[in-house]
Amino acid sequence: MLKGISPLISPELLKILAEMGHGDEIVLADAHFPGHSVNNQIIRADGLLVTQMLDAILPLMALDHAVKSPVIMMAIQEGDTADPAVEPAYRAVIDKYAPKTPPIQRIDRFEFYERARQAYAVVMTTETRIYGNILLKKGVTPSK
Repeated sequence: MLKGISPLISPELLKILAEMGHGDEIVLADAHFPGHSVNNQIIRADGLLVTQMLDAILPLMALDHAVKSPVIMMAIQEGDTADPAVEPAYRAVIDKYAPKTPPIQRIDRFEFYERARQAYAVVMTTETRIYGNILLKKGVTPSK
């Protein structure tokens, strides 16, 4: 265990977060997401929800302030119904650590999959709410 780092951050995830550079992206995926099909760098976070992972990761990682949308979610497809509480729950955690972050952008499902293919890693959670995937673009750690 390390002081100041959430016990939800596995050694593997801590290594990934440290390796990521400015502009690299990481996907926090729900249990339905085809993570193993779209990316070779998968971190398992079984038993954890996306909100918990956001709350563990965001104190360690700055979001990219130089882009229009450093936080992206999958757009809800026509005919589907998603839990309306998901995005506000994610936004509440984001605002806790990065309150100046622009609104969460929504992109088409297949565009999201393509971004996940290019992402540095995918964290597979056991979030069961549909459309619970979120992509974070890493920024530069501010000097103090």
